Amino acid sequence: MRQRPTTRREAVRQMFLAAAAAAAWAWMAVGPAAAQGAGEGLPVATTPPTSDPAPTTGPEAARRAAAEAFAPAPPTAARRPGKGPITGLPLPRYVSLKASEANVRRGPGLDRRVDWVFVRRGMPLQVIAEHGHWRRVRDMDSAVGWVHYSLIRGDRTAVVREEIADIREASSAEARVVARAERGVILALEGCGESWCEVSKGRVDGWLPKTAIWGAGRSETFD
Repeated sequence: MRQRPTTRREAVRQMFLAAAAAAAWAWMAVGPAAAQGAGEGLPVATTPPTSDPAPTTGPEAARRAAAEAFAPAPPTAARRPGKGPITGLPLPRYVSLKASEANVRRGPGLDRRVDWVFVRRGMPLQVIAEHGHWRRVRDMDSAVGWVHYSLIRGDRTAVVREEIADIREASSAEARVVARAERGVILALEGCGESWCEVSKGRVDGWLPKTAIWGAGRSETFD
């Protein structure tokens, strides 16, 4: 029995379907980046398929390609402006250093050069980009580098950037001074209004103007 010759149009169509099927397998094998919870929690594990790769030619390839073409696109935070493509959390956002030491790398990966090391647990950082398990962060001196997500957490802190900052009893320049903090002191950030932030350290609790600290956005409010 002789097989009917394949026309040029049919050949091109088969090549297109084969390529589409191969691309579909590549996406399934790697999988979308695991979404991680607020506070840079542990990622949800993703397991690669254990079956053999999908065929790249023939009727099965065409069937898979057609299914991929009409299937809904996988959800991804990258489509939402101002959201991290991995966690879906806002970008930029403030976090704090969980570890007492953290290598800051030139790129997102253990094979990338370590440019410096953070050595102050609790120091505030600003996450400005995400890539896999890596976060690109900026410190109060505008130094930028990549750290592993396990080295940071969502707890909010602030660092004093004035030589001496008066911590007041209330969010007013007329309120009583309850303590003073020197430049570089790290404080827990309890909440922020438009101009003032509530801070604490040990038994001290009070308010500082936003201009006196680094670790909160100018227009950011939370409690």
